[in-house]
Amino acid sequence: MKVDSVPTLTPNTLGDHIFKTTGWQSIQNIAVNNFHINRLEDVREALKFPTAPHRKTVIDFILVTHGSMIRRLGLDRYEVPANTFVFLAAHQISLDEWMSDDIRGYYCHFDISLLTKYWQKQDLEQDFPFLKFLGNPLVTVDNEVFANVLPLVKRLEVEFRKSRAESTDLFRLYLLTLFTELKASLQLASDGKTSLPENIPPGRLDNAALRITQLYKKALTQQIHEKQSVAEYAELLHISPNHLNKCVKKATGKSARNLLDDILLLEVKVLLARTDLSISEIAYRFGIEVPGNFARFFRAKTGKTPTEYRLMD
Repeated sequence: MKVDSVPTLTPNTLGDHIFKTTGWQSIQNIAVNNFHINRLEDVREALKFPTAPHRKTVIDFILVTHGSMIRRLGLDRYEVPANTFVFLAAHQISLDEWMSDDIRGYYCHFDISLLTKYWQKQDLEQDFPFLKFLGNPLVTVDNEVFANVLPLVKRLEVEFRKSRAESTDLFRLYLLTLFTELKASLQLASDGKTSLPENIPPGRLDNAALRITQLYKKALTQQIHEKQSVAEYAELLHISPNHLNKCVKKATGKSARNLLDDILLLEVKVLLARTDLSISEIAYRFGIEVPGNFARFFRAKTGKTPTEYRLMD
């Protein structure tokens, strides 16, 4: 599959992107096209790590019940231990970097339409913040909560394997019940405290700076092909470049330019690995008209030249 950017994958095209062998598929439910669930241990050996960066048209979550994994969401890297859910919003750039050999758990994805039959999307995100594009994606539960939510995930799997169209309403009810249990767990755990993404350095809490940084990250993932300067994103967010840089520095310890370069690098790696575009053509797509400048940028970030990276397996 040739692409000209980080690809946006549907459930039908996801398998060819993440599995080692073309055409390899996990169990499918031919009667339902807006929901899927499988066991991590059933597909672990078929996955090629790290998976190439991609977006999905569906929301997904992974529940790790044993072992651990590392998932990258946009510019953030999350270590996911046992008894932990990690959520991914639709159209967010992600890749799975690693899973332990002893991993056990569940992968589930669903189309937002499955839940919005009786709900508005904004209401769902308000009630369940881990579904937001800018939300904290990790939900770690204690043993008591785990004992309550695991049977719900198992029921989703059992119903999915029945492969019948009338399961849709049960998927919706089980998911909403699961998310309500997780929401209650988060409220008890926070005890009124603010929950921050793990990549925010200690002592750097500034809600305004954090909000601007999150909006900047979202804009980067969506518009990196059209905008490659900090000034353009500052204009989009209606703030000065200096203020944007100060906010990003306060929230992440990195400059606004550093974050832009990081997301640019994600896109460039996909083009090098999955297209036949020349290095000069790739550089030109991102506003770098001198190939030598592009090569120096890439080597500084990765330790390899673009050609060396392209030749890697």
